[in-house]
Amino acid sequence: MRIRRKLDVCVLSDIHLGTYGCHAKELNSYLHSIEPKVLVLNGDIIDIWNFRKSYFPKEHLKVIRRLLKMASKGTKIHYITGNHDEALRRFTDWQLGNIYLRNHLVLKLDEKKLWFFHGDIFDHSIHQAKFIAKMGGWGYDLLIVMNRWLNKILKKLGREKYSLSKRIKNSVKGAVKFIGDFERVASELAIEKKYDYVVCGHIHQPIMREVKTNKGSVKYMNSGDWVENCTALEYHGGIWRLHQHDFLSTPKNGVPEQDDEERTHLSPKELISKLTEEFLNS
Repeated sequence: MRIRRKLDVCVLSDIHLGTYGCHAKELNSYLHSIEPKVLVLNGDIIDIWNFRKSYFPKEHLKVIRRLLKMASKGTKIHYITGNHDEALRRFTDWQLGNIYLRNHLVLKLDEKKLWFFHGDIFDHSIHQAKFIAKMGGWGYDLLIVMNRWLNKILKKLGREKYSLSKRIKNSVKGAVKFIGDFERVASELAIEKKYDYVVCGHIHQPIMREVKTNKGSVKYMNSGDWVENCTALEYHGGIWRLHQHDFLSTPKNGVPEQDDEERTHLSPKELISKLTEEFLNS
């Protein structure tokens, strides 16, 4: 019998289900290892931008199936919309059972106020040139696929893994500045609103740090992603920690389920039908 770690709150973001870069198998293994009271999905969970590919493997469907099962078992799931799943924003404040759809979320934990939002509101490129932003998303997805093949070769040669995207981000001054500006603006806004914590996603940079200004201080946290970093924020016993998934803890064949799909891909229409069926049966 699997023993799951009990958590008060778990935060995940930027899973990008429906893309080649998503580590769905590893995420499913992680979800089977925890039992949170509250699960915050902080944006870009289902990558609706890339649905035109008609790519949705069974491993990705297993993640959604697991989330639905967690909700049916009592976990409160707050789904905060991001830019890649912005189509869901028209249904903001929708609730079904223990699943809540939101644009942002405020929680109070141990007398501290926490502000959760995805963070794409700060990205002018998304709002002013959405087509270019989408092209960048597709290019990033392709880069991740190329990186995985590179790492397979490096592994056979006995060499350490290498991240092409991190190398590019760290070497391009504009990308480094954007990340710094993002964290600063989010923190300053949270300080003005008198929040103790601000929790974001969007930039795929897992971090926990305190930000101080002449107006006060706030704890800035970012849960990272499940494309490169495979990280999550966990809160239990009054302590926040940044969890890094151990790839060695993921079975080679993932987490077995009795009702696995034989098909390897689902179209968007088939996906919606399957999700409806899964929810009604959960």
